[in-house]
Amino acid sequence: MGLQIDADINDDERQFATITDEGLENLGRMIGVKVVDTVEPWCTEVARDSVRHFAHGIGDDNPLWCDPAYASTTRYGGIVAPPSFVFPLNRIYSGYVGGLSGVHAMWSGADTTWHRPFALGDQIRTEAYLKDLIPHETKFAGRAIQQVYHVDFFANGNELVASGDSWCFRTERDAAREIGTKYDGFKGDNADQLSPSALAEVWQAYEEERIRGSDPRYVEDVEVGQPLPGMVKGPMTVTGFIAFAQGWGGLYIRANRLAFKQIKKHPGLGIPDRYGVPDVPERVHWDDDLARLVGTPRAYDYGPERCSWLLHHLTDWIGDEGVVVQHRCEIRRHNVVGEIVSINGTVTDQIVGPDGGILVEITQAATNQDGQLSATGVGLVRLPSRVQTGAIAGRAGEPSTSSGGSP
Repeated sequence: MGLQIDADINDDERQFATITDEGLENLGRMIGVKVVDTVEPWCTEVARDSVRHFAHGIGDDNPLWCDPAYASTTRYGGIVAPPSFVFPLNRIYSGYVGGLSGVHAMWSGADTTWHRPFALGDQIRTEAYLKDLIPHETKFAGRAIQQVYHVDFFANGNELVASGDSWCFRTERDAAREIGTKYDGFKGDNADQLSPSALAEVWQAYEEERIRGSDPRYVEDVEVGQPLPGMVKGPMTVTGFIAFAQGWGGLYIRANRLAFKQIKKHPGLGIPDRYGVPDVPERVHWDDDLARLVGTPRAYDYGPERCSWLLHHLTDWIGDEGVVVQHRCEIRRHNVVGEIVSINGTVTDQIVGPDGGILVEITQAATNQDGQLSATGVGLVRLPSRVQTGAIAGRAGEPSTSSGGSP
């Protein structure tokens, strides 16, 4: 029995494509096959401006990524990119999925390992393949398919810098709109306004956020159960979503002749707007009308954006001498325009790594102002040691001289 749209939906209510046996069989044949026909990445090298634009797109002004003069005084000798810079380096890792034409794709998580930071001047190439297709039953749209890709990131030829899996959930837009229950009882509507007191709390939270920076956080000073300072994101605005897209590159944002060529190549991509012009599904991030058609209350943020926020939370805490070694993010719900997201974390373990060093495990949760879970994260970070000076040198996260960094 194939994965078909729910029988309760009348034919005259259906506007979009469904998941079919044939589509899944065709897509299944691509498991394990290297992807060769894909779109050019937004960034192919680690450059000063591209790193700054991406960092600013997630609200991160850490001088290690943004200020060449400051970065030159660190052990790296120059700018490095935040760990979430994997997203502009490969569109598949960001949700550019193949197959199942006209079926919605929602980026839903990633599990990434970094072998060292991306350093200024790195020339990046990537390799990707479809890893798995997993059926699910969801509150958002009923039946769905989790589409998992594996991507490797190489610098300056064949140096493996990062690798990981990312996944999207493929959902039937009509089912999400007509039978989905995830947003039943949604408290907001377009008339909502945040109170002055709620805004004041956000502004105060921003005032209190601190970048650890050049003040080392030593592993000896960290204990299981220790909370991390909170981080706020929002209130969500379309302007904020566009700021992220400027640094990250988006998946389908094209203009004029390039937009025409894209829709010609992918006929199922274009969805007519209110003027009858076929436009990309990515506009759910700024178009309330389309967002509601696919089952969400209004325009919402990007999945890779949420994952990048969780990593921002970690890098503010670990300081210049710390490195993120591994992180798994899982998306739980959309953050729609007007919402406020709070990120909190706790040290949950200390693990002996393969080289004998201690890795600190941090478990994170992002929730909106109503206490609804937006995303979860589990990260492993390496911190410097008072006992062993330079303990992180030569381990995961140390740049090599061949990459433009210096120890």
